[in-house]
Amino acid sequence: MATLASQLFGRLVRYRNRGYDRGRFGVARLPAPVVSVGNLSVGGTAKTPAVIALAQGLRARGYRVDVLTRGYGRPTRRPVILDPAQPAPPEAGDEPRLIARHAQVPVLVDADRFRAGLEGERIFHSTVHLLDDGLQHRQLARSFELVMLDPADLDDFLLPRGRLRETPAALARAAAVVVLASPAALGLHAAVLARLRRFTAAPVYYAHKAPRLAAPAPQRPLAFCGLARPASFWTALDALNVKPAACRSFRDHHRYSRHDLRRLRQWAEQSQADGFVTTEKDACNLPPEAAQLLAPCAVVAVDLVIAAFDDLLQRIENACNLPEPGA
Repeated sequence: MATLASQLFGRLVRYRNRGYDRGRFGVARLPAPVVSVGNLSVGGTAKTPAVIALAQGLRARGYRVDVLTRGYGRPTRRPVILDPAQPAPPEAGDEPRLIARHAQVPVLVDADRFRAGLEGERIFHSTVHLLDDGLQHRQLARSFELVMLDPADLDDFLLPRGRLRETPAALARAAAVVVLASPAALGLHAAVLARLRRFTAAPVYYAHKAPRLAAPAPQRPLAFCGLARPASFWTALDALNVKPAACRSFRDHHRYSRHDLRRLRQWAEQSQADGFVTTEKDACNLPPEAAQLLAPCAVVAVDLVIAAFDDLLQRIENACNLPEPGA
């Protein structure tokens, strides 16, 4: 049944893409250039850290950057504008709040990304837009298509059998590909590159996640997260030498209730944990009473380290024909 459903999904994806490729479906174009950051799968390829890194890099070069995002998993569909100089409301969603906090750029949360972009240019005089999770959002024209890729995506299946929203053939639209791989995995780099060349001639960059703790974690914490790929968090804890007493996962973008907090405390007692550890994204989705009920709770943040990052930024500048900073 899952295989048949995946085949049907694949036909719908191919029909939709042909419509855009042949100009049958309309595409809106913003006055300022758009840099799309997307992926093939339903999550877990560091799109949010990539958006933050690009926003920081372009802002450091003097450009006025904003981020356009749907804000998946948030509790409302109402458009929200996050000004980094102002407190971020919870209804903006977890990832938009993280982007605004770390990138220090405006984040416009709206299902209509064209409308959001116009608002960004009107209010913040943005000279370049970063389109979060944009590979499948073909309704908005872009000047640069950056695709984040986990090597496992090359062997996966389309939804619902697998995790892919598009097959690797979609990499043909990429202006650049960023592959998540350890710097030490040189053999993996070569193997992945050889496979990628079947789909794209775009330049390939390599990146790895760099987890960090804002404060020391308990000795035996209960680890919990609501991520598309929870295993990535368990791997991050291992890299930080954090040894959880037990691990619990929830669905991606899970918004924690008081009942969840009680369950977490019960699990911690059952496993004789001496505290908690979670992701920065999950910390955004905890209710205020978690500060008392889940104490102590360490929070793990994740940075993305992109090799040859300056070269990638230069490619973006050239492709977007960005104006002189401050112009």
